[in-house]
Amino acid sequence: MEPAAVDVVVIGAGQAGLSAGYHLQRRGFVPVGRALPDDRTFVVLDANDRPGGAWQHRWPSLRMATVNGIHELPGFAVPPADPAAASRDALPAYFAEYEQRFELEVRRPVSVRAVRRADDDPRGRLLVETDLESWSARHVINATGTWTRPFWPRYPGRERFAGRQLHAADYTSADEFAGQRVVIVGAGVSAVQLLDEISRVADTLWVTRREPQWIDHEFDVPARVAAIAGVEDRVRRGLPPGSVISVTGMHWSPWARAAQARGVLVRHPMFTAIEPEGVRMPDGSFEPADAILWATGFRPALGHLAPLHLRTPDGGIRVANGRSIDEPRLFLIGYGPSQSTVGANRAGRDAVRAIAAADGAAALEPPVEASDAA
Repeated sequence: MEPAAVDVVVIGAGQAGLSAGYHLQRRGFVPVGRALPDDRTFVVLDANDRPGGAWQHRWPSLRMATVNGIHELPGFAVPPADPAAASRDALPAYFAEYEQRFELEVRRPVSVRAVRRADDDPRGRLLVETDLESWSARHVINATGTWTRPFWPRYPGRERFAGRQLHAADYTSADEFAGQRVVIVGAGVSAVQLLDEISRVADTLWVTRREPQWIDHEFDVPARVAAIAGVEDRVRRGLPPGSVISVTGMHWSPWARAAQARGVLVRHPMFTAIEPEGVRMPDGSFEPADAILWATGFRPALGHLAPLHLRTPDGGIRVANGRSIDEPRLFLIGYGPSQSTVGANRAGRDAVRAIAAADGAAALEPPVEASDAA
């Protein structure tokens, strides 16, 4: 079967993908299902079977009061929500209403298996192969995020541990650890949130590779700008994006303060090996454990881009202003400096602006809305 022709394929319908769909509509692009012959077209493909992006997979105890960095999608504010409401319920409902309000016609569940060049023409088309059909696109906006690629560090003896090991992506409730000894690995926001939660019902040991650098001042605009600039430089050079925390340090949050007040925010150095009944520490001492929770972050889900051969020897993809340097028909949003929710919104807008300019459609610049300028 011949691939279906479309101007833009958006892969992923999380924050970044929905932002891209919104801005494509504002630029005059039409969902392919209702396009007329002369319309410029787009399609949004999503691997999930329902709206909500990664939020639908978060642990049930993550409440709206404690989610990190929610930012509204462009053109439609987040409706008021009970701070006690589970984010995995409230935010997918918001995403679903957003898709309907702007008639984005997201196609799901669709798994993208590969993106490859149709031929050697640098101005030719990209082929997007899925489990259902194939698309021939002039541009691809990749917005697949990281949730499907939890990172598990390799440590000696991990396969011999007799207890339970899980990643933060698999976490559901602290109750399942009641009365146990739990080693929590990681220095990010999720690690501290889960430490605060699990330590209320279990004995915890918090370990990190490096001593966390706690920052007392607010994570204000200058701090955010500095963080984004640091990550932006890395991806431009083709290095793995890294985490924002590695650039900014750890900022005091309500859950960090709560853990500190209860005396459980005590960092220990990373263990050197895992043994059947626990972990071996750098000084040779042994710490027993019933479970190890790896709150060690995620990596970008980019395996379907492998046929483009864009990965550098350093392990990243060279990206500038959300656009692949080595394949300009490809945009990566929600990657590197645009991993934050506000960054994803802006990246979606900027990618569509570049596509419109490449199509000679700059004259169709829509009026600037407050949500666009944010």
